Amino acid sequence: MTKKRRRLPALIKDMGSCLFKKPFTQEYPFVSVQAPEGYRGRQTFDPEKCISCGLCERDCPAKAIELVEVSGKRMPYFYLDRCIFCYQCAEGCPRNAIQLSTNFEMSTTEKDELLVKAEEFISKQNISSDEGQ
Repeated sequence: MTKKRRRLPALIKDMGSCLFKKPFTQEYPFVSVQAPEGYRGRQTFDPEKCISCGLCERDCPAKAIELVEVSGKRMPYFYLDRCIFCYQCAEGCPRNAIQLSTNFEMSTTEKDELLVKAEEFISKQNISSDEGQ
């Protein structure tokens, strides 16, 4: 019983001091958050640099990369639901076609949205090159 009585005043003191402190959390959806330096988020892929060597698929410990034929060239599909974001694929890529990003907003209710296809990067490049002309 004496141990419980000693804990109670310390608990009340801690609760009282927390009432007057600023909150530690951030209002994330309403305030944009910057990922820290070196954060490993969703992969970015440059199809122009890819030489279809297959090292990314071979090096992936989670088997989250599959090479698929896209317009006559083997390109990677990234399965983000399997990915452990170790970036062995980026480290093993001889042409730096796979780069890390700080994009952490990947929540979804559809599993199909976690499949990143090479066609998405090809279409984005075509759009950006058309805007530059």
